[in-house]
Parts: sequence; C-alpha cells; structure tokens
Amino acid sequence: MSEHKSQDNGSSEERTPKNFLEEIIEKDLKEGRQESVLTRFPPEPNGYLHIGHAKSISVNFGLADQYGGETNLRFDDTNPVTETIEYVENIKHDVRWLGYEWARELYASNYFEDLFGFAITLIRKGLAYVDDSSSEEIAAAKGTPTRPGTNSPYRDRSPEENEDLFRRMRDGEFPEGTRTLRAKIDMASPNMLMRDPVIYRIKHAPHHRTGDKWCIYPTYDMAHGQSDAIEKITHSICTLEFMPHRELYDWFIEKLELFPSRQYEFARLNMSYTIMSKRRLLRLVEENYVDGWDDPRMPTISGLRRRGYTPEAIRNFCTRIGVAKRDNLIDVSLLEFCAREHLNKISLRRMVVFDPIKLVITNWPEGQVEQLVSENNPEDDAAGNRMIPFSGELYIERGDFMEDPPRKFFRLGPGRSVRLKSAFIVTCDDFVKDEDGNVTEVHCRYHPDSRSGSDTSGIKAKGTLHWVSIPHAHKIEVREYDRLFDAENPVDEAAKAAKAEESGKAKEAGKAKEAGKAKEAGKAENAVKAENAGKSKNSGKAAEDTHAGKPSNPGAAGSSQDATSPEDASNSAESLQKHDFTDYINKNSLNIISEAYAEPAMADEPSVAENGPKEYYQFMRKGYYVPDKYSTKEKQIFNRTVTLRDTWAKKQKKK
Repeated sequence: MSEHKSQDNGSSEERTPKNFLEEIIEKDLKEGRQESVLTRFPPEPNGYLHIGHAKSISVNFGLADQYGGETNLRFDDTNPVTETIEYVENIKHDVRWLGYEWARELYASNYFEDLFGFAITLIRKGLAYVDDSSSEEIAAAKGTPTRPGTNSPYRDRSPEENEDLFRRMRDGEFPEGTRTLRAKIDMASPNMLMRDPVIYRIKHAPHHRTGDKWCIYPTYDMAHGQSDAIEKITHSICTLEFMPHRELYDWFIEKLELFPSRQYEFARLNMSYTIMSKRRLLRLVEENYVDGWDDPRMPTISGLRRRGYTPEAIRNFCTRIGVAKRDNLIDVSLLEFCAREHLNKISLRRMVVFDPIKLVITNWPEGQVEQLVSENNPEDDAAGNRMIPFSGELYIERGDFMEDPPRKFFRLGPGRSVRLKSAFIVTCDDFVKDEDGNVTEVHCRYHPDSRSGSDTSGIKAKGTLHWVSIPHAHKIEVREYDRLFDAENPVDEAAKAAKAEESGKAKEAGKAKEAGKAKEAGKAENAVKAENAGKSKNSGKAAEDTHAGKPSNPGAAGSSQDATSPEDASNSAESLQKHDFTDYINKNSLNIISEAYAEPAMADEPSVAENGPKEYYQFMRKGYYVPDKYSTKEKQIFNRTVTLRDTWAKKQKKK
C-alpha cells in the first residue's frame, strides 16, 4: 500500500471526470469481473528511473491505492548483460522516496523455471520452434508492414526435435546467437510482432540473481504477460508503445491457458527540453556529458532529488498532467511550477549575496553589531524566527546599485532610498570607484526610526534588498542549474538537421546534374554542326568519337544519374552521424559561483541524508536551493532547484 492517500495530492476533487483507467476498473469491480485490484510496476533494472517512470509509478500505485488494492514491484530482469544490483537498489530507493510501498518485491527471474515450462508447452502444442537463422536472416524474413514475411526453413521441425534442441540450448551446447526459440503464429500478420516473434535467446552471461544457472533467457514478451498471469495481476497498465504487444500478450495467455490478466495502455510522459530514453541517458553518463545518473540536470528521480525536487512536487505534477490515451508533449515549466508551489510552503528563507559590492553605512556607530529578527518562512508560522547580525559594513548585490538609474529602477542609486530586509531604510549619498571606473563601495546613511516592524520614519521605500553583514558573512558555493538541453525536442531537432543537410546535398546534386546535361547537349550540338559542315573525310570518325564520349541512349544516361550512388548513401549515413541529440546540450546548464556570501545561519546547515535534503531553502530574490550531496561543513555547496520566476503560471494567464 502507498504511504499516502490519493487526496494528499488534492486529486480526489481534481480528477473529475474520471480518467479511462478509473472507468475500466470501476466497471470491472461493479460487474464482478474482478473482486479486487492488483497492479504492478515492472521496471527493467538497466538504468536509473526517470520522471517518466514517476508517472507510471503514480498511475499504478495510485490506482491500486484508490480502489483499496495492492501493487507489486516486479523487476523485469531478463537481460543479464545490462542489469545490475546497483540499478535494483536505486529503483527500490526511488519508489519509496516518492512515497509508495509495494505489496511484494518480485523478479521475472523468480519465474525462469515456470517460463521454461511454458515454452515446452508451446513446443509440444506445435506453437514454438527452434530457429537456426541468424538475427539478420530473421529480420530480413519478417517482411514489411505492407509485405508479408517468409517462413523460416526451420519452422516445420517436429515438436520432438524442437524440444530436444531447446533443452540442449538450456544445457549450454550452442554458442550465443546460433539458435533462438520462436513462437509459431502468422508470418503474414498485419501486426509485425505476431510474425513468429523470438521468445528465447542464448546469452552466456551471469545473472545478478541466478548466477550461471541459466544461459537462455526469455524476451520481454515471453516474460511480461506470463509473470502478470502467475501473480494474477488484474490490470496490467503500460504506456502506449506497448499497444502492439497486447495481441501477443493475449495470445500467450490463451494458448497457455493462464490467468486472464488484461493489458491497458496510457500515454507515456514526454516532456520538453528533456530526454526520456534510458539508452540516451546512459550515453550522457558514459560519455561524461553529466556527473553520473544523479546529476541535478538529469531527469532521473535521483537527479531531481539531488537538485531539490520534493516527492510531493513530483506526485502533484503526475496528478496534474493526468492520464490520457494520446501522446503529447508536457511543458517542463509545469514541473518547475509544481516545485515552486511546494517549496514556497516549506523552504526556510535565507539571505545570500552572489555578486557582492560593499555598502558602508556612514552614520552607523563604529564596531556596533545589532541582532535583528527575521521570519524563517512567512508561509509557516511554526517555522519561527531567526536572529541576523547587522553591522555598518554590508554586502549587497552589485546589480542592486546604478550610478544613473532609470525612473522605474526601485533599487539603490544616488539620492534613492531602499529598505534592507528585516532591518532599516537606507539612503544612498555617495559611491566610490576604482581606477578602472568600477564602483567598489556604496555609501549610505540609515534611518534609525525605520526599523522593520516599528517604522515611524514616514519614508516610503519602493524596493527591498537582501544583504549580508560582512564581518559575519559565511562563504558558500552555489551551483545554478538550468535545463540540460536548449532545444524543446533534441532528438527531433537532430533528425531535422540531418534531413535538411540531405535536402541541401540533393539540391546541389540536382544543379550539378543539370549543368552536366547542358554541357553534354552543347557537345552534341557542336558535333552535328561539324558533321553538316562537310568535313567529309573525318565526319564518320567525328560521329564515332561523339557517340564514344556520350551514351547513345540519353534515357539510359538519365536513369544512371538519377539512381542513388553508393557515395550518396554514404553521405546520407554521414549526415545522420554528424547530427545528434547531444548537439543541443545547453552549454549554460551549469553556472558555478565559487564564492557567495550567506548569512551566518547557513553555517549550521545539516548534512544531506541518503533520502535527500533535510532542509530546503529559498535564497531571497534568487530561487530555491538545497545542499548538494558533496556539501561539507568545510565547503558548503548548494544546488539551485528552480528560480523564483513562475513562468508556467504566466503562460497560463496569457491563454
């Protein structure tokens, strides 16, 4: 069962009318097709979970929780080459961090003996055969969506021969890639997946749970539906790309006479400025574009946690985007909005100056330090207050002062007044420049009767600035993270770039072809003139030379030139290689401020726990921040989660 209820996300009122999965479950329960609800979340442990998986987790666990059911966590561990214990443990950690608890922890490898038995049953029924064809030969014989496939030459082996070969495959007699077990269905099926799919393959690799016990492993389609049936899953909920697999899912259940689990598909999460492919995410890690799977720019749950996203924000995001039947692209700014909405409620407010300039209070008593009271979180009275030291020398942001400010600049400038947060109103009287003309100090006088909370000065200050007392400033490192990609859909952009390049090459080739035709036409015209001029003795030779230099059949020449040459094909492949989603990595996705100055309360920041930050912070007028996992007492490092600006809400108002 989940550790939270559906209404914790505010979803009991918001999710109306019911989505199609809720309608299906309610109908099944009402009509008695199912007595209870049992779903499953079946990740393959070949990488870290990402925000797309968070949606699937939310759907599967959320629906079971909503209807008083349960959810199994089942690892689809059928490929020993790509799967590790590290991935298994991280997946479990992520699911629990999101606030969910599974009823049973299961593995497809739990069922390897059962699945082998199912394969033997299919063989004995004449519904599976051992194929000696190579993977290339199998692919070539599959046909196309508009052309049926051709039967394998091994398709009509007897059940006895197939069972003998399959058992010998299990015993390790054959090298990897030499034989597969295929379901015997229909090589002319309009569904390509029904054209005798491979259901077992040889892999001489140790498994993270079974060791060297097995050297044959079931494919996804062989393992998935049968595992559902063994566990008596009532609603097997997948994303839309698995819709073509449903026919095969049902075929196995029918032929093996198993518990009739049913597969349903919903739209997967596609998000702007984000990659959702584990294969591509692995490339980013392996090719050092990022600092591991939990780099704060990654869309992995680990990366989001390290960046400062809360489980509540992610669950709220999953609820808001809803459950649909058609794929669409979700704006990443909605996820950022959900983070701001929750962080605003829970974050402690702190003052941190990123780009400091010195502010001297000229009428402050020399050496005096006053402790001022400031609230920790105006959204939460229980958060209490803190004391901040105030002195005659402060740091403010360089951008908060201008020598000649415009009329609507509500910060500091000569003769202008501002309020210093939780302190006093100050008025700028002067400033100091260095020999290069850079402002190094701003000189102000403070108004003693303008203390925050008891202001009797009557001075109207339009702006409020954050600040830090220089003698008490605490140095920290700040890492400002932004979107990893600067293209809304990096994969699509790479494909468009490759297509555009090919189009350009085709245009150039067309121009060259036309120029060649014109040149050849000129040669032919000159030859005719020469012949007609009566160069009698040489005319026959001239005509012969002309035909030797130009094909006698112009149509044949055109056909030859119109055909795609091996060089053209090579250029096309080269274009695809030259354009890649990594071309669109945002070079400004990380900006490190090695020396920022924080109020002294930041020195007591607790270390990061395994389950994420213990505290979340709003650096006033900057954004939301959390300590990084590498942060120490000696060197504190803070990651920016999101900026303060609510871009998604502004877009919604414009609609």
